[in-house]
Amino acid sequence: MDTSTITACLESDHAADLRKAAQRLEDVARHTLIEESDDLGARIGHRVLLKPENLQLTGSFKIRGAYNKVASLNQGELDRGIVTASAGNHAQGVAFAARSRGAKATIVMPRITPPLKVDATRAYGAEVVLQGEVFDESSDYALGLARDRGMTFVPPFDDYEVVCGQGTIAMEILQDVPDVTDIVVPLGGGGLGAGVALAVKTFKPDVRVIGATPVGSPAWRESLTAGHVVAADQMRTAAEGVAVRRPGDLNYALLSRYMDDLVQVTESDISEMILFMLEKHKLVVEAAGAVSLAALGQLDLQSDVFRSAPGPHVIVPIISGGNIDTVTMGAVIQRGMISRGRIMQFGVELPDVPGQLVKVATVLADLRANVIELNHDQFKSSGHYDNGVLLEVTVETNGPDHITQILDTLRSHGFQVHQNY
Repeated sequence: MDTSTITACLESDHAADLRKAAQRLEDVARHTLIEESDDLGARIGHRVLLKPENLQLTGSFKIRGAYNKVASLNQGELDRGIVTASAGNHAQGVAFAARSRGAKATIVMPRITPPLKVDATRAYGAEVVLQGEVFDESSDYALGLARDRGMTFVPPFDDYEVVCGQGTIAMEILQDVPDVTDIVVPLGGGGLGAGVALAVKTFKPDVRVIGATPVGSPAWRESLTAGHVVAADQMRTAAEGVAVRRPGDLNYALLSRYMDDLVQVTESDISEMILFMLEKHKLVVEAAGAVSLAALGQLDLQSDVFRSAPGPHVIVPIISGGNIDTVTMGAVIQRGMISRGRIMQFGVELPDVPGQLVKVATVLADLRANVIELNHDQFKSSGHYDNGVLLEVTVETNGPDHITQILDTLRSHGFQVHQNY
């Protein structure tokens, strides 16, 4: 985006533009209801109230910005057809908005996009093109289609109308939680963060806006450190919704002015929060949507702005989306169970004689360890026994203490045992 366009956006009447976006979305986007999390509050020592945009129409906040942008287009722009690039959630928002306005939509998505998001986008009547390994490659292809075919490009995040649409989330938070002190928002391209920060600093500037990114998606950290937009060399995160190599120019200008701080979270923290939300709140949250939740445990550790602010803190993390496929959800649950010590696999070397498997099974039964899977393999033995066999057993346990008890008991019976995970 060129400097003059950014300057014009920064000098706009933000209050009027945000209210216009809210009016456009009044009968389209859901006013998602705040839900308090006593469990998270107890975990971090501050009051936590969730903003569940995963319950939004299309399963993500993205419908807000997409619809506001499409609603701002004139008939000629609609007639030329709409094209955009998205890892999934913006795609569904644009497809829904285009169908509502009677326009044809073409959506370019990275090849890594989960099938659930691809199918959901097609269900709204859009043509889906899978192109590129990451979002930025898909975006380049979509811009080429717009140029070559004369189509209207709807940016997924680096656009003022999109930003104002996302800002309506903050307007709802300020209305529903008048004593909010901190809003935590995940950052990918930055449209959500920029919209939230713009709305907060326009209507209630004392509220802190704290961005959150995965460690494996460093573009925002590097850009803010450098003082200008920087494209990350590589990205390694399962949170494809925030896996953007280069932040938006307008969004950088807004966030560098209005965001109070930034924290980073690990992949294991993200997975833990997906499982936590499922167990404690019965909410399905995608990886990008869990980034703000994972950030809660880092606020006192990483944010000087948060740590030095007088309490009490009333924190609203924005759960940005819930579009996660069942295969990914299953893998997340399994990783979470392993990290919590609820699933454990061990290997034990046995002499290849009758009755050895029964002895191991008896120990497990006595300790009430539920066997999930076992593999009895004569070809993996290290040779500790002549004619030995390696038995690998996966069990469901009650936690780390139970795992220790199982391993110690097996060893006390003379078994050579090691924990795989």
